[in-house]
Amino acid sequence: MSTSQQTDPLIGRLVDGRYRVRARIARGGMATVYVATDLRLERRVALKVMHGHLSDDTVFQSRFIQEARAAARLADPNVVNVFDQGQDGEVAYLVMEYLPGITLRELLREQKRLTVPQAISIMDAVVSGLAAAHRSGIVHRDVKPENVLLAEDGRVKIGDFGLARATSANTATGAQLLGTIAYLAPELVTRGTADARSDIYALGIMLYEMLVGEQPYKGEQPMQIAYQHATDSVPRPSVKNPSVPEPVDELVLWATEKQPEDRPADAREMLRRLRDIESELGITPQIARTGPIGVVTEGIATDDLTAVIPPTPTGPIVMEQENDNAGLLRRATRRRSGRGGWIVAFVLMLAAVAAGVGWWFGSGPGSLIAVPDVAGESYEEAAAALEEDGLVAVQAGRNSLEVDEGLAIETQPAAGDRVEKDATVTVFVSLGPADVQFAALNGQSEDDVTALLAEKSIDVDETLTYYTDGESGEVVYVVIHPASGADDVECGDGCTVREGDSATLGVSLGPLTDVVGMTADEAVKTLDDLGIEVTSQSEEYSSDIEAGSVISMAPRSSAGWWRPGDTASLVVSKGPAPIEVPDVRGDSITDAIDELRGAGFSVNTDALPLQLFWGLYDVTAIDPAPGTYLAPGSQVSITGFELS
Repeated sequence: MSTSQQTDPLIGRLVDGRYRVRARIARGGMATVYVATDLRLERRVALKVMHGHLSDDTVFQSRFIQEARAAARLADPNVVNVFDQGQDGEVAYLVMEYLPGITLRELLREQKRLTVPQAISIMDAVVSGLAAAHRSGIVHRDVKPENVLLAEDGRVKIGDFGLARATSANTATGAQLLGTIAYLAPELVTRGTADARSDIYALGIMLYEMLVGEQPYKGEQPMQIAYQHATDSVPRPSVKNPSVPEPVDELVLWATEKQPEDRPADAREMLRRLRDIESELGITPQIARTGPIGVVTEGIATDDLTAVIPPTPTGPIVMEQENDNAGLLRRATRRRSGRGGWIVAFVLMLAAVAAGVGWWFGSGPGSLIAVPDVAGESYEEAAAALEEDGLVAVQAGRNSLEVDEGLAIETQPAAGDRVEKDATVTVFVSLGPADVQFAALNGQSEDDVTALLAEKSIDVDETLTYYTDGESGEVVYVVIHPASGADDVECGDGCTVREGDSATLGVSLGPLTDVVGMTADEAVKTLDDLGIEVTSQSEEYSSDIEAGSVISMAPRSSAGWWRPGDTASLVVSKGPAPIEVPDVRGDSITDAIDELRGAGFSVNTDALPLQLFWGLYDVTAIDPAPGTYLAPGSQVSITGFELS
């Protein structure tokens, strides 16, 4: 098993035969989000995978499927799209739109407080997305900066509908008291019920936080914050940020009314008021960027963050009239002074809730400590962080491709899991890539060798082809390039290397066609079809190869196999070499004929006397003359002779 699989078995896996998991983006209490490639549509997607320990929990499975159905019903540019949902063995997953960028929470950490135009621009997009959800009868139930995504291209989208339900199914009890405590509507604290107006309350708290740079309620225990939500009124943002205009102040107060019926009925109503305020203040929501956006990867983000910068208002700030929402809010505040009879009962109920919550956070499950995320830190830094939270660190080693040697990969229990104080937490520290061994690879097919290397996380960077005596498609050599920069390793006959290295393969194209005996034109075309260019031809005499045909091909300019792209030289036959006519003058005709024939010529005897008398005559002349060079087999005539 590869180190990436040991670290996170999903990285590198093909889910459902379609989604190739590339890297982990984030991990939450219910699921982990990965960036993956949809091989069918060739696009990047975000793959949200339910934690394995929740896969047998029908409640969580139902909530997971609910997220897919809820988000898939929405077709709005300000809602993160859900493309697919499925189950691959033990893996339950959602396929969502991949949006490189940052969350609103990260932007707030960077800028602390946003300008009014910035806050209004983001709020416009978020409320638009929620308006689409409310229009479809869906309550988000977990509105908070962590679920607002600011994409690289300037888009603002709301995501994570994992807690969403239909507006008619609004009860939440026990462990289903959903939402983050800082954005929890009073009715969720007191009655455990939620509807679209609960989302509006969370929007108001989030708008306050963007304008002021902090949440309106603080406390050492979550119960203290919940009690303030139920009993206190959210102050005007302008108390701490005088630059906030009154219409925006009033919008925050309207959205965070204690009684749900005093708030906007849903996001559509709030959006209408927000658009009126934009017109009054001369703000046109517009998302722009000042520089590159930090693309969040697993535990790493770039330094530059998205800046949401709408145009600065140029028109006068028009205050609301008495009969607008601000006036309605002020009259509602006066009406609240007449209420009182129910407060005693409400306080008694809160006391009971406080007692239960006090047990929960004092000695019950709420007293548990969340394991901090120490991934990417040295063991010493990780141990110090765990000790600071009252936990005990134990070191263990694990090979990893993604995490540098000596840095923490993850913990067990995992980051975010809640454990008792003084619990032992194992910190897995990277040992770097693992060693891997290969038997002989030469002689196997290219596909088989590529698959064997891929199993050990070694990618083939380059494949070179050659004409060899092997079969076509057969690997003839493998060279491994260590990621460490060390010398290359020849692996064709077996080797030991490390995961994460790369490789070059040499693959046979089969034997090179023999062009000897072909005509020169035939040989040139044959080699050209094989990717080899004939750049020169020379000629030689040959008694074996007829004129115009190839005698031989010159050796390759450098050692090694021929391969496409090489150049070649041919040697072409000029036919047999010419021979010299011997001087047979003064020899008898008999001796002269024998010598000429022995030299490779034929002799014309038509003008000679009878053969019986050849020995009596000496040759005095021949044609062609002695010393002439003729092709073998040429005819020589004896043209002169005399009695000896």
